[in-house]
Amino acid sequence: MSRNGLSFYEFFAGGGMARLGLGTAWACAFANDFDPLKAAAYRANFADAERHLREGDVWALEPADLPGRADLAWASSPCQDFSLAGARAGLGGGRSSAFFGFWRLMQALAAEGRAPRTVVVENVVGLLTSHGGADFTALCRALAEAGYRFGALEIDAAAFTPQSRPRVFLVASLETPPIALAGPSGFRTPAVLAARDRLPPDLRDRWIDWRLAAPPARNTALADLLEPDEAVAWRSEVQTAALLAQMSPLHRRRLDAAGPGRAVAAVFRRTRAGVPRAEIRIDGTAGCLRTPRGGSSRQMLIVAETGEVRSRLLTAREGARLMGLADDYVLPASQTGALHVIGDGVAVPVVRWLAGELLEPLLAGTARAAA
Repeated sequence: MSRNGLSFYEFFAGGGMARLGLGTAWACAFANDFDPLKAAAYRANFADAERHLREGDVWALEPADLPGRADLAWASSPCQDFSLAGARAGLGGGRSSAFFGFWRLMQALAAEGRAPRTVVVENVVGLLTSHGGADFTALCRALAEAGYRFGALEIDAAAFTPQSRPRVFLVASLETPPIALAGPSGFRTPAVLAARDRLPPDLRDRWIDWRLAAPPARNTALADLLEPDEAVAWRSEVQTAALLAQMSPLHRRRLDAAGPGRAVAAVFRRTRAGVPRAEIRIDGTAGCLRTPRGGSSRQMLIVAETGEVRSRLLTAREGARLMGLADDYVLPASQTGALHVIGDGVAVPVVRWLAGELLEPLLAGTARAAA
């Protein structure tokens, strides 16, 4: 049990990044993931994993597999079918429909009087507009029919760590939340408001505009998280020249305008209108980390210093730091395997902020109200 008596189920757990973000105020009662590589990473990082981690398809689980009644069910359900990099198949897609495997369990727990007090569904921002908003409406309908009130927040990890990684967090509560937790929030973006306004009236009546405070200004940049130059493998001059040649004039001007001193740019290689392009960010923030299968090539770095321009691939350990993982987090041995685990994860400091500023006060407040 956690020090505060809070417990959670973690579905689509991956390498356990939601668990790390929730922190010591929470005890994991159950975790599940179907991916052997991610399950192995979870075991490598949590000594008690054998007690509560179930590797396998969520559709193969039964209510009896989940102990007790959890305060929170966290579901970072597969996002490929919602991602702009994917086919946008929506909830009808083979992977994102795993959400309903999870929801089947929540319905069964409710029938036994064990419904989690809160639910968080985390996904890509495309969830809000998939199939013209029909998929988001379906999620809200499922929550409403189970007695939950709910609302969404769009949080970009860039507020906490130097990686642009916007995600939607749909937060649902069985109990009426304290008044102090509802109100204006910078994380209630135009996309969230538009999704709310597309809901039919009966679902809008169940909506909560969650109040979430803005975090302190971020004080780290991409360059702060990189390995020493001598510890990484650099690409050849020919490869770097080819990469620079793929830049549009706009992106090359951005690099040239970086000024004297050391400049670090994050690079994605994309195909635009059939033409390979290298696109850079030079604002101290990396682009969104992807899995090796995620529709975009592996992220690269360009370092310009004293007239010399060099390029290299972002390492898995650097990617882990961009996700807010400490250096003692055990990554899979291969770069591809490690990037697979972290690229599908949720940024740890985002979860910590959401838990500390919203979930923990919510559960404490509703518990006092019920007493």
